[in-house]
Amino acid sequence: MIFSYFENFDKYLFLKINTVWTSPVLDSILPWWRDKNTWIPLYIFLALFAFINFGKKALPWFLFVLATAALMDQISSHFLKEYFDRVRPCNDVVMRLKERFLVRHRPQSGSFPSSHACNHFALGVFFLLTLKRYFGKWAWLFIFWAATICYAQIYVGVHYPTDIIAGAIIGSLVGGGMYLLFTRLFKMPELPVKEESPSNKQVSKL
Repeated sequence: MIFSYFENFDKYLFLKINTVWTSPVLDSILPWWRDKNTWIPLYIFLALFAFINFGKKALPWFLFVLATAALMDQISSHFLKEYFDRVRPCNDVVMRLKERFLVRHRPQSGSFPSSHACNHFALGVFFLLTLKRYFGKWAWLFIFWAATICYAQIYVGVHYPTDIIAGAIIGSLVGGGMYLLFTRLFKMPELPVKEESPSNKQVSKL
């Protein structure tokens, strides 16, 4: 009975987000926002930031980023989804008649947990914990980034809210675990400090 209550509330909240709390602006932005190709420039920027500032010292961090993404994708897509085998709302015979489907491709993989949520929260937490010493409070934008992509997954009609919540929790645990392993084996280097030129030193003395 309790499970039935939560399942019904899950569907109710999904339909609210997908069909009621909507706007033409979000209809245009969120399908693009949750597309993995949209964020290739972000990944390139982070890679360039690391290698320009730290050179070869950035290689362990870069490899851990790849390992975090690969591990999380394997766990979510090739183990958890197959184990739970939950039907997505866009493929459910009843829900698909009630929802708005806003993306071109109708995914056939399981719904629980959301791989988007797992992967982006794993990376978001890893980025936050490893880069906050350089970006300060702005590093929390990595969590905002992950959360908004997750919300978009509900909005466009491919996941229930519980798929997202579970994926965010699992991803955060994996991202935090990879951070702990990374800090045990390596450490993030200090940003290079530019030496003052002789002329600047003379001016400062005056």
